[in-house]
Amino acid sequence: MPQAIEQKLATIRAHMDAANLDAFIVPRADEYLGEYVPAHNERLLWCSDFTGSAGTVIILKDRAAIFTDGRYTIQVKQQVNGECFEFYHLIDTPHVAWLSEQLSANANVGYDAKVHNLNWHNASKKTLADKQINLVAVNANPIDLSWSDRPTPTENVGLLLDEQYTGQSSLEKRQQIGVDIAKQGADAVIISALDSIAWLLNIRGKDIHCFCVILGSAVLRKDGSMTFFTNPAKIPAGFHEHVGAGVVIIEEAQATATYQALGEQQLQVLADPEASNAFSQLTTQQAGATLIAGNDPVALPKACKNAVELAGMRASHIRDGASEVRFLHWLETEVAAGRLHDEAYLSDKLTGFRASNENFVELSFDTISAAGANAAMCHYNHNNGVPAQLSMDSIYLVDSGAQYLDGTTDITRTVAIGSPSAEHKKMFTLVLKGHIALANMKFPAGTNGGQLDSLARQFLWQQGYDYDHGTGHGVGCFLNVHEGPHRIGKNSNGVALEPGMVVSNEPGYYKQDEYGIRCENLIYVVAKDNGNDGNIFYEFETLTLVPFDLHLIDQQLLSQDEVNWINAYHARVCDELSPLLAGADLHWLSQATRTI
Repeated sequence: MPQAIEQKLATIRAHMDAANLDAFIVPRADEYLGEYVPAHNERLLWCSDFTGSAGTVIILKDRAAIFTDGRYTIQVKQQVNGECFEFYHLIDTPHVAWLSEQLSANANVGYDAKVHNLNWHNASKKTLADKQINLVAVNANPIDLSWSDRPTPTENVGLLLDEQYTGQSSLEKRQQIGVDIAKQGADAVIISALDSIAWLLNIRGKDIHCFCVILGSAVLRKDGSMTFFTNPAKIPAGFHEHVGAGVVIIEEAQATATYQALGEQQLQVLADPEASNAFSQLTTQQAGATLIAGNDPVALPKACKNAVELAGMRASHIRDGASEVRFLHWLETEVAAGRLHDEAYLSDKLTGFRASNENFVELSFDTISAAGANAAMCHYNHNNGVPAQLSMDSIYLVDSGAQYLDGTTDITRTVAIGSPSAEHKKMFTLVLKGHIALANMKFPAGTNGGQLDSLARQFLWQQGYDYDHGTGHGVGCFLNVHEGPHRIGKNSNGVALEPGMVVSNEPGYYKQDEYGIRCENLIYVVAKDNGNDGNIFYEFETLTLVPFDLHLIDQQLLSQDEVNWINAYHARVCDELSPLLAGADLHWLSQATRTI
């Protein structure tokens, strides 16, 4: 029998007491600090039952609290026991500041340095020290000590990804990044990001569901040589010939000795204080190294796709679009026949269409198949409860994607089930107008996503509406479906959009307990024509090729330019997908992309 949350918290508190801790902080993270966490590292889920992708739990001696962002304000209260946990919005109530108000002077707050980044460590230490509270790194995580039925880590063998998909060899990439390391005055860089390592070595793995990576961390030196800390059993045959000279594989448990050796050699070590864990950096520094704070030098080159990667992304989106069309046609036929399936069946059906595609590997994330009111939770997962059934005169939201050898897809379509209401059509059209405004934008070099975000929100804002998530996230090539460093959002990190970057365009609207709407395509940055007076301007090209539901459009709310965009987009969709479709599917596509 699984332990109840009350029992788990009691066990954790016993270990805290033994370590003289008054509180312990549990982020939704592991030592790699990525968005996706393998089952054996789902510590936050184990101690709270919360399945969301972002959140923090704080366990005190006699209370506990969970902090989540706006995507999960509904979901967290449905999943987490309100008798055991207090609920807070992590933006409105920052968790460490809150904690500093709960404890008295000389209290000890425990944390695992391997699952927090260095910036968090430094800021939290100061916040707590201002109240004379101690931040204490634990030698053994109380969650790990309490987790008796913890899953065993996988030992799946990885995949060597050929240059026909990557466009560049591992040795070339490592030498290129090595030059950048040297330019920053460093001898080596600590890399924690799993997708950075996968991209550098041209390998993929099966260690995390939907995220094609091998678990591990790395040190890359300025000469391009690299030490990869991982389980050697996961390394495929032919690896060393594939990556070229200069790569050494070492058991992950031996990483600490390498970090200490960097210090003992008194090297200049570059590390991203946001993307690399505090343990690796503090260990290196305490052994004598000089830390240089900087961005992960792999992130930007990885984000700017080369011509081979972009060609693969385009090809994968055409195949993916044909699968979506087959699904949408099937769905419309089923609804017309009165067969109103549940969310799980719909999700599985869509996956089946995708899985028949050439180069399909797996989904790029768990499909968000959301009927009616469930779509108001923008990161809803039907696997977390009893899947809801479609109902007539409602709308259905499906956010899905796939990992192919040549690319990664991510698309959301909102579909009318029966006759949509006037409100459904109004809100869908306002969202679509924002989508079109962003897709159409021409912008000068140096522009970041924060400067473009309001384009997608403007029509909602004008009527007093908004959505509580970013407008766009970066997307990898057969890699992370949520890729940095660029993004489009209100609180952008300031990273400029550059040619080759792939990003989502996904404004939405969510009415609690009623419905949700999102219109998402993937787009990428291109440099076409220079602006006037010698300025360089960029534009977006759209990758995703699937019709928007014309039944949900209130044409009276559209300008002629917006009508023209929809017609041009649908004409392109029809033209590029038609060769992959036949019969009734092809007929449905021609109707779904008809001129309005």
